Amino acid sequence: MNKVYIGLGSNLANPQQQITNALNALAELVGVSDLQVSSLYASKPMGPQDQPDYVNAVACFNWQGEALDLLDKLQAIEQQHGRVRKAERWGPRTLDLDIVLYGNQVINSERLTVPHYGMQERAFVLYPLAQLSPELILPCGTKLADLLTKVPAGDLTIIN
Repeated sequence: MNKVYIGLGSNLANPQQQITNALNALAELVGVSDLQVSSLYASKPMGPQDQPDYVNAVACFNWQGEALDLLDKLQAIEQQHGRVRKAERWGPRTLDLDIVLYGNQVINSERLTVPHYGMQERAFVLYPLAQLSPELILPCGTKLADLLTKVPAGDLTIIN
């Protein structure tokens, strides 16, 4: 069993409801136990600024299964919530579910990179993550608390 952290994001079609629906779907997955969720945060988009602000959160749970099986299930949840994968990076989306951490594993495959490649620079991942696990140490040995001193919260605001 692995402790898994998932980043959730949405900026289309009632983002707060999209996140809530995704969390409900996660809770119903066979293999998920002890689900915890950070507060919801509002953040500016990373990419083009001519899109709505995002709602972000981090969920943590114990997962009994393989990482790629979880990835498949997350992508199915995204599709059920209207996610359409486009070539445009950082564009608007109904739902984005990313495996941020998968236990203490480092995974570099064609389909999955864990820890998530951008997590160490993204306030909308680090601050919700710290809310759930302030003492967390990444697989590389970096303390989450040290990352927080280097990445300002900026425009990130808690919305619930």
